[in-house]
Amino acid sequence: MARDAAPIEGTVNLRRTQLQLLYAEPAVWPGQVRLGEFAYTTLLPHLPAADRLPLLEHDEYLPHAYQQLTAAYQRVGDDAATRLVQLAAYRRHRTTLPAYARAWSWVQDITVGFGFRPVRAAAWLGALLLIGTIAYALHHPRPLKSGEAPDFNPLFYTLDLLLPIIGFGQQSAYAPHSGYQWLSYALIISGWLLVTTIVAGITRAISWP
Repeated sequence: MARDAAPIEGTVNLRRTQLQLLYAEPAVWPGQVRLGEFAYTTLLPHLPAADRLPLLEHDEYLPHAYQQLTAAYQRVGDDAATRLVQLAAYRRHRTTLPAYARAWSWVQDITVGFGFRPVRAAAWLGALLLIGTIAYALHHPRPLKSGEAPDFNPLFYTLDLLLPIIGFGQQSAYAPHSGYQWLSYALIISGWLLVTTIVAGITRAISWP
């Protein structure tokens, strides 16, 4: 279909159409394409996902259209293109959400790329860890009980603040003051937010159809 075709004018309606092979150059498609329940097995020629995604934006947000394109890239083993289509689907879905849900979607996108970019989470964690370690190395918090607190370690103190599950005994033994107390609050909140988005993102990535 559409092999060596001239650019199409008007609207292409592919709703409820099923094809084994779809051959289509992106330049062929018009500005209006209807893709509801459109299914295909093989998509040619093989192009980067960035060249295929604009077509899906010619219609309303349809999860099925993104799932079809994802499956086409999975069949040929193009993992990078598969992840890019999945990311685009979540970002497009965000436009349909209420304001509070869009805000949460932005957080997951920026921090972990909806679970498809785990390296980004490590980068955020590393940056926060560096900030906290330097800040508390320069300004040690005071011990809550003099003579009973373990030796202060700015690295593990920051880890204590960032990681809500693991404890090194530093946070419970020391109390920062003034602006450094607010920094500790920010690190605690950031840690919870980061862990929550990582779990949500990985769960979403695993459950993608």
